[in-house]
Amino acid sequence: MLLLESRDAVTTQELASALGVSLRTITRDLNWLRDAGLPVTAQRGRLGGVTMLPGSGPDLTRLTPGERDHLVLTGLDEKQRAELNASVESRRALSKIAAAQPRRVHELLPLTDVVHVDSRPWLQARTSGTIPASLIGPVRRGRRLRIEYDSPRESCPRDLVVDPYGLFAKAGTWYLVADCARVPRMYRLERITTWKEFDQPRRIRESQTLATVAAALIDQWEHNHAIEVSATIDQTQIERAQRIFGQRLVRDDHEESATGHKVTIRFLHLEDVRALLPFGSAITVHGPTEARAHLRDLAANLAHHYAPSPTS
Repeated sequence: MLLLESRDAVTTQELASALGVSLRTITRDLNWLRDAGLPVTAQRGRLGGVTMLPGSGPDLTRLTPGERDHLVLTGLDEKQRAELNASVESRRALSKIAAAQPRRVHELLPLTDVVHVDSRPWLQARTSGTIPASLIGPVRRGRRLRIEYDSPRESCPRDLVVDPYGLFAKAGTWYLVADCARVPRMYRLERITTWKEFDQPRRIRESQTLATVAAALIDQWEHNHAIEVSATIDQTQIERAQRIFGQRLVRDDHEESATGHKVTIRFLHLEDVRALLPFGSAITVHGPTEARAHLRDLAANLAHHYAPSPTS
């Protein structure tokens, strides 16, 4: 709606490029705007395009620059907006949009009344460390940062100089996406113990954005692996395993029975196979040999840890 209000005419390809979606999505959304009562028109041809009649949409003069900025910040639930100190302006902008829409006699209930989004995972522990709202200023100013990062794979926190692309929320967890020595990295905010803003601009790689770098890092994390474990998972536990391992678990549809499913699970490190321990005997690992041996050692250590104390 903001794009249509700000231009005389725009093609569906331009809308798709600006919003980062497919042409099919643009067509669906334009149909939705028409169904919502907005007179959106589309004309074919070299001089055609998608237009919205003047005065038919929201009064954009009533939106402050901050409200417009927060209005296009999509995909966050109310708690995440609060963590960015963005909830007040977002709520105010949305209320102005809603007030500008003509009411119909047989209007459906507003989506906000019947749909609630909470993207946080279940049983999420209270996080500590750096909060998103404290970093948003330096990130928006495009400054370099010195961070102290407490990685679980390091014996002590590391002191790093990074060039931020921005903040990224994934499955209820906030990350700082940044280049460190020109190499892209994703840092969990809860593990950034301290940070300092430099009085010098960031030095990010040309033609890279927060969205492209985050997508590449996720793809790398999901597909890069050092070990592939073949296993059989009991019928009662396959859905749980799919929720936990996501795309790292691949089912073999040709090797299924009434009692179990043959699967392959990818792990970045051999040590990561300990994630199979909570399944107990509901999962049987067939290979590789080093994975079976490591699980056997882990189980033996666990049994020894909980062995009864010798009686005197």
